[in-house]
Amino acid sequence: MEKRIGILCVGNILLMDEGFGPRIAQELTATYTFPNNVEVLDRGTMGMALLADLKRFDVILLVDAVDNTGTPPGTVLTYLPEDMADYEAFHGAHDTRFIDVLQAAELLGCTPEAHCLGVQVLNMAPPDFTIGLTPPVEEAVPFVIQCILGFIERYKIEVKKSKE
Repeated sequence: MEKRIGILCVGNILLMDEGFGPRIAQELTATYTFPNNVEVLDRGTMGMALLADLKRFDVILLVDAVDNTGTPPGTVLTYLPEDMADYEAFHGAHDTRFIDVLQAAELLGCTPEAHCLGVQVLNMAPPDFTIGLTPPVEEAVPFVIQCILGFIERYKIEVKKSKE
């Protein structure tokens, strides 16, 4: 049986580079056609609402903006959810981390294989709401798309480019 794969893209498009995940979802859905067992979802900001998605998929690839990695803006990073578990202190419901969602899912008997793909941001706290990525983060988009397609291909799944 083919694995059900969810590409969950998270972020807030109003906060510059924090909108990286939704930008990736937009590019993927506009450019490619995915088989029925692969879904690309723009899930906005991280939260426990992702639990419903975790129950539907065998494999999750979370795509998000990351900060304080010690790498230059636009650097693409792959990591496991537990790699970011101690990244920052949990302050409340608005600071939900992916590992928190996975742990909640495990309590419900749901344990999808989970991976993460992120890009180091330049600015995700503009003084005013700002839609659009900074140049180094936008320049990472094509490489991240190729990384995601490669990730899907690991599962022997073919993705086709949409007709123009």
